[in-house]
Amino acid sequence: MESYDNNEVLINDLSRGKESAYIYLLEKYHGKLFAYTLTLIDDRTVAQDIVQNTFIKTWRFRKKLKSGYSIQSFLYKMAYHEFVDEYRQGKKLLPLEDKYYKYMFEVIEETNEYKLEKFLSLLSKEVEKLPPKCREIFTLSKQEGLTNKEISEHLSISIRTVEAQIRKAYNKLRDSLGDQYETVFFFLYGRKLTP
Repeated sequence: MESYDNNEVLINDLSRGKESAYIYLLEKYHGKLFAYTLTLIDDRTVAQDIVQNTFIKTWRFRKKLKSGYSIQSFLYKMAYHEFVDEYRQGKKLLPLEDKYYKYMFEVIEETNEYKLEKFLSLLSKEVEKLPPKCREIFTLSKQEGLTNKEISEHLSISIRTVEAQIRKAYNKLRDSLGDQYETVFFFLYGRKLTP
């Protein structure tokens, strides 16, 4: 498979309909978009639908992509708009929620790919240092998107134990990440700054 580290080459090949460019796009951004979408909506099925629609529309409108535009920004913007459309179908977006989502999108759009990778790497290293049970519960909650009740049932433990372990994870991560804690958590988990 070709290397598409150059944004312009990737967009040019996408617009020409090269499957290898599309496969690269899926492999590089699917997980990131899914994690981002989960910060917007706590429903894994809907989040997956939003991501799938984002990639389908990207392929459908590939000829309109501009080579000078960041593909990462384009994908996040499209996922954000898909989320807003989905959310508005179900219920009216409150003005405060609307402002929150717009602000969150601006933060993501302003964060370059290098910074995103750095955030993910930093968080992964710190999560790996958590005690095993604490790490498992935190991962199920924040990366898999399970509710406390689902985790409780899955691990056959009480909801209080789940809450305590998540709180423990937050405290340890806050201590180890220091000043970067709020930025990393806002960027990766949106409103989920507290357990």
